[in-house]
Order: sequence, then C-alpha cells, then structure tokens
Amino acid sequence: MNILVLNAGSSSLKYQVIEMPSKHVKCVGLVERIGMEDAIFNHDKNGEEYHETMPILNHKIGLEKIADTLLDKKLGVINTVDEIEAVGHRVVHGGNKFSKTVIVTDDVKNSIRDLYDLAPLHNPANLTGIEIAETIFTKAKQIAIFDTSFHQTMPKVAYQYAIPTKYLEKHKIRAYGFHGTSHKYVSEKAIDYLKQENSKNIITIHLGNGCSMAAIKEGKCIDTSLGLGPANGLVMGTRSGDIDHSVIFFLMKKLNKTAEQVSNLLQKQSGMKGLTGFSDLREITENAANGNAECQHALNLAAYRIRKYIGSYAAVLNGLDAIVFTAGIGENSAEMRKIACENLTFLGIELDKEKNKIRSKKIREIQSATSKVKILIIPTNEEIEIAKQSYQLLK
Repeated sequence: MNILVLNAGSSSLKYQVIEMPSKHVKCVGLVERIGMEDAIFNHDKNGEEYHETMPILNHKIGLEKIADTLLDKKLGVINTVDEIEAVGHRVVHGGNKFSKTVIVTDDVKNSIRDLYDLAPLHNPANLTGIEIAETIFTKAKQIAIFDTSFHQTMPKVAYQYAIPTKYLEKHKIRAYGFHGTSHKYVSEKAIDYLKQENSKNIITIHLGNGCSMAAIKEGKCIDTSLGLGPANGLVMGTRSGDIDHSVIFFLMKKLNKTAEQVSNLLQKQSGMKGLTGFSDLREITENAANGNAECQHALNLAAYRIRKYIGSYAAVLNGLDAIVFTAGIGENSAEMRKIACENLTFLGIELDKEKNKIRSKKIREIQSATSKVKILIIPTNEEIEIAKQSYQLLK
C-alpha cells in the first residue's frame, strides 16, 4: 500500500511516499520558508536530490508543487494519482473529540475548522492539505492523525487549569499538548534503545519552529509544555511561550489592542522573531556568533526556558533516566543543545561538548562519561509514525 504522508507545520511542509507495511520510503521532500518569496523546495528520490528556490506564498501552492513532483517522469514515484491508496495528514489540534486516528469525513473537517482559534498557525494549513489532497488523490482514503492524541494519558492534575471547573466540564478548556506524533515516536525509540529498565523516566524535547517538551513515564505522557493551544511553554520561532496573563490584559486595556491583535502579536510576532527580528535559528545563531547581542540574549533566554522545564519535569517524574533532543533544531543545533544542558549537573546531566558537535542521522549519545543521565539525539520521523497509524487503521 502506497501512503502519502503530509505533515504541515506553521511555515513548512514535509512529505513522504511510504510503502506499507514494509515502511519503504520511496521519496522524501520538504518545503521550507512558506510565505516567503525565496521559499526552498527539496525533493529526494532514492538519494537523487532536487532543490529549487521559488516563491511559495501559502500551503496551497506548496502542496500543488508536491503533487506535480510526485507525478514527474524523472523525479516522481507514481504514474497516476490512483497509485496512492491513502493520504495520512498530520492535524495539530483534535480538541476533546479525537483521541485516535480517524478517516476524514465532513464532520471531521468541520471539527478541525472549529478548532482554528486554538491552533491558528496549524489547523488551517492541515485542513488545506486535506482539501487539496481530496481533489488530487480522489480514490485515496484521507486519514487524520492528531498531535493531541498521545497526550491523552496525562492525569487530571496535569491537564486541568485552576479556573472554575465548569469551564472544563462544559467548554473542555484544558491542556491538550501537541507534537504528540513526534514525542510518541522518539520516546518509543528511546525505550527500545535504552531498554525498558533504563528508560522509565524520559524527557523528550522537540525543538523546531514550534517547540514542546513532554515528561514520559514508562512510555506514557504524564505532562507536556503546550496547553489548550500550541502557544504555551518554550520560546518558539514566532510564539512567545509562557507569559503572565497580566501582559495580555495590559496590552488590551492600556494599549487598546483587540483580542485578535494580541493573539497575532503573541503567536506570529513574538518568540525569537520578536526578540531578534529573525525566526530562523540558523540566522540567529550565525548573528550571535558574529557578536549580535540581541541574538546572543535570545539564545540564552530560550535555553533558560528549556532548563526550567527539565527541572520541573524531573520533579514530576521523580527521577530521570534520559533526555531526548529531536526535530529540526533539536537534532541539528549543537549550540542550542549545549546551552540548554548548562548548569544541570545537580540533576546528573553533563554534556560532552565534542560528541555534541558530531552530525549524524542516527541515534546517538552525547553525554559525558560521568553523566548520570543519558543525553540522546533521536531524529524524529513523524511521517513513518503517521504511515504506521494510517495503515493500522485501514487494515
């Protein structure tokens, strides 16, 4: 069975065509910097790479480019669209309605649309992917895999907010968590790598344009940094992460900003972009190395937030066997890993700076010989996880 996996981020779009159940990847692709005139399109078929810089101003244009490439005589992997039997879509927010993978129906699409306000950078892109795929891959089953599903094992003390209980019971206002497909994949890989007895307490750290952390106890999520929407917790590319709600009231009352303006400020103009003017960590790191004080401060601020969560999750887990770095920044930024692990020796976390600099696509350990806690880099593969769940649902 050929499954096309579409994974739409706030400014990126990853795709793979995967043959199941063998998990053979026929091609891999990535659209970066969506919304920019100089967006980057990458396509890899059996090691044969193709790159193009072009204006991709929205996800619709990006998805149409992907479809054309899959059918291309030289670069493509299918002769007709009917060879794609299922399209697995990453959907960020499933609210309280979806705790597992589902086949897309009109009701499912309406539910995804109803959650736009809680995931304004993602759910619209996710639904766009579904609707375009329906018009192109007309015979394929469209399947939705929700980022929130993995975090449904959180206890009530972790997901409930300290506001009147009626808002939880009637309106389902609670922490849901996100990046669940990634946290599930890398935590299972870590358990398999370390063996069960050495991986009862794990912290997974997903660092990309969007960032989150999860406390994993014996394979189950018991806490996570993102909440009702994907804007809480760590400092992200354009999102502020944790913020005192008094700031929101101040912006609205004293500066006469509307709720929509404040939401746009906190989700699209804040985070690393708000601190530096750049949202791409590669640019920030390069400028920091060249002496840009704002970029240096932003890196330290982001790393400080990661350390705070490591400390709190170590307490919640009542122990710590390993921390796992994953996703674009977590896997590739030696600088961010280095400063995120600083001053954590009391927890037994000690980084080996030379090991940390080694680049590899394999699972690797980067802790020092005396570190009591394993520090792992595990490349995430949300696409394989999505393909697996799609196949299991259909079979």
